[in-house]
Parts: sequence; C-alpha cells; structure tokens
Amino acid sequence: MVSAADQSAKTVEAGVKQEMLSARRQVRVDRRTPEYWRVTFDNPPFNIFGPDTIPQLNEVITAIETDPHVRVVVFDSAVPGFFITHYDFVPPLSESTGLPSGPTGLHPLPDMLVRLSRSPVVSISLIRGRATGVGSELALASDMRFASRENAVLSQWEVGAALVPGGGPMARLPTLIGRGRALEVLLGAEDIGGDLAEKYGYVNRSLADAELDGFVDALATRISRFDRHAIAETKRLVDVASLPSDTEIGAGWDAFITSVQRPEAQEKISQLMQLGLQTNREIEAKLGYYTGTLAPR
Repeated sequence: MVSAADQSAKTVEAGVKQEMLSARRQVRVDRRTPEYWRVTFDNPPFNIFGPDTIPQLNEVITAIETDPHVRVVVFDSAVPGFFITHYDFVPPLSESTGLPSGPTGLHPLPDMLVRLSRSPVVSISLIRGRATGVGSELALASDMRFASRENAVLSQWEVGAALVPGGGPMARLPTLIGRGRALEVLLGAEDIGGDLAEKYGYVNRSLADAELDGFVDALATRISRFDRHAIAETKRLVDVASLPSDTEIGAGWDAFITSVQRPEAQEKISQLMQLGLQTNREIEAKLGYYTGTLAPR
C-alpha cells in the first residue's frame, strides 16, 4: 500500500517532470479564434532551431493541415532580438540525418516547410529580430512576410561558413526576388535589414516596429473572416504558379548535409564556435559580420 507521504512525493515528482517538459516547449500555439492562430517560437536565448524543435513544429504543421476551422496562422517570436536563427550545430549530425522522412518523403525540416506552403491555410511570418538560416527559410515558406523596419534582419549566412543552405532558399528566392538578387543574398551571406528586404521583395513590407503587430493582426483577422473554401482555392491556384517542386527542395537539403561534413565547413563552424556561436549574443546578433572575418582555408 502506498503511504500518503509516498503518494505526495510522487505527485511532486510528476509536477516537476511536467514543469520541465513545459519549460522545454519551444513552439507554442495561441488559438485566438478557431480561425486565427498565433504560433510563437520561444527557445531562448537565440531561438536556435535543432532536431529537438522538429517534432514540436511538426505537431503544429499537422494541426494546421487537419483542423477544419483555421484559416490563417501568424508565426512570431517571444525571444527579443531573434525570430529564428540557424540550425543547431551542437547535437551529433546523426540526430538530424536519422530522423524519419515526413509525408512528402523529404527530411522533416524541408518536409514541414513544403507542407506549410501547400497548406490551404494562409501563413504569415511576423519578423522582429534576426531571421537567419532556418528563420529565413520558414519566412520564405510562409505565404507572406512582414518585417520590423528597425529590428528585422534576414540572412542566408551559410555560404560564409562553407555550407549550402538546406531549407530551400535556392528554390524559393529566385522566384521571389529575381536571380541576381537571390545570388546576392545567398552568396554574399550578409545581413539584410527590413527596408532593403522590402525593396528586394524578400518581405511584403517593412513597417515601423510600433506598427508591425497591429498591421499583421488586422490583416490576419480580416483574412480569418473570409470564406475558407475561397481562401484555400485561391491559394492553391497561386501555388500552382509559384511553388518549387519537392525535387528542388530536397536537393538543397541533401547539399546541406553533404556540405556540413566537408573539412572546410567543419573548420569554419569550429572557428565560429570558438568565437561564441550559440553562446555569445554578440556573435549571434552580428553573424553576417563575423562570418566575413573567418580565416580562409
């Protein structure tokens, strides 16, 4: 027979475990109405995206695909200064390569981005802070992107570290901003502020930071009140004209996995880690600058 003390101890232990699980929750969903959801990334200090983030985001993407009411989803961040940053370089690579393929047959990360783009639900990225690597790729997979004029920074930094971007920007950016500008973003590997991102078409609009939330909320609320079938059918036809194939997206992920194993990339990542990648806010906040300072091989 379990004593009252033992039962109390077990209750406390279960509560602690539940609290730990909640603390590790990196992706939260706020169903503001049945038709309008907010999805918030909350993985301080830098919203780094890793293999442990993938199942959490997959739950959200699956819910978006299967919920009969939702019409619009806004992605945002709870971490000051960071929308979403790059992939996590601390776990062994096998933790990423060993994940089972998603419904499209692609690795789970590109799979989720493809499914988000093709979902009948409208997706909007509200970018305040740094959208680097995976953050840029999620934004590009969204239907619309709105950025803080003062505080948004977008970048595909990977080539600066001898990597190939893995989340599909080579397939998405040329259609969005043109070949020359896409190559400038990808090969220059520099930070792009909100105003230039708007000028290039990287984002729909950049707005004053104080106006960003209100604008996005008003647009999302307006769309959420429209007919669900009309939204989905209109988006489907735009998708036919504009989305890249799974083959194009898959090739980018394969190139990323190959590139990350090259000695040149390993050396560059090691240099960045020594500088403070993933631990030092200065490095994460100015990643475009610091990749440009790495010693050539």
